[in-house]
Amino acid sequence: MDLCDIRVIRALLQKHGFSFSKGLGQNFLCDSSVPYDIAELAGIDEETCVLEVGPGIGTLTVELCARAQKVVAVELDKRLPAVLKDTLADFDNFTLVQGDILKIDIPALIAEQFPDAKRVIACANLPYYITTPAVAALIDSKCFSSITVMVQREVALRMCARAGTSDYGAFTPYIAYHTCPELVLEVGKESFIPSPKVDSAVVRMDVYDTPPVEVADERMFFRIIKAAFAQRRKTLLNCLSSGFGELGKDRLRALIEQSGVNPACRGETLDIEDYARLANTFSAL
Repeated sequence: MDLCDIRVIRALLQKHGFSFSKGLGQNFLCDSSVPYDIAELAGIDEETCVLEVGPGIGTLTVELCARAQKVVAVELDKRLPAVLKDTLADFDNFTLVQGDILKIDIPALIAEQFPDAKRVIACANLPYYITTPAVAALIDSKCFSSITVMVQREVALRMCARAGTSDYGAFTPYIAYHTCPELVLEVGKESFIPSPKVDSAVVRMDVYDTPPVEVADERMFFRIIKAAFAQRRKTLLNCLSSGFGELGKDRLRALIEQSGVNPACRGETLDIEDYARLANTFSAL
């Protein structure tokens, strides 16, 4: 069964009485090279266990199951388990969990499903509306050595952006602190049915055992980043004045300068090393 053949997709969905949900951002792959490339780029082998988020009709899942020791997929749509039972019938290393990845206890799920795994990674095809919280949930779970996600291209560019560029945002230093991200594949909108309005891209994030910068207080680190990007057109000093108003502007200016950062710069010009210095200075108060 070629799950990327549009005729097969339509026949399969008709068989199960399935219609696409705009609310869930559903677009299924119809280009067979894409799931193959994603599975290859994710670096999956027979010792790898995979948590897949959003398997859809199983297009990528088939490629994952063909390579991995075991694949566990989390699917929100209650209509899809019947479809997946049909499309994944040939694989005995596949388990489906019906639920919301934003509500599931990921560490508990991994401990239950992969108790003796040598390597656990995550793969996901994420709709735009849950991209940021879903990626954060996967990273914060601290369960994966690598996370490979397909997202809207503009989101992928933000995830991999460098400081000082227009794509650089508050989510970028969060990603860079926890992982080494790389945009590994571009996927045109014509590769999906129904065709979305924008192109997609695949980002592989190799998770650090230890963050690349030393931070005394992670909560302070991310609080500063959040404040710095709250008003992009304002200077760092003015942004931090809103986020740390209790310190007063003169004290804030002194702390920023003590960190080796120009108070007149803007948050998008600072990399994670700059934010680490700021956080460590503020944490020492």
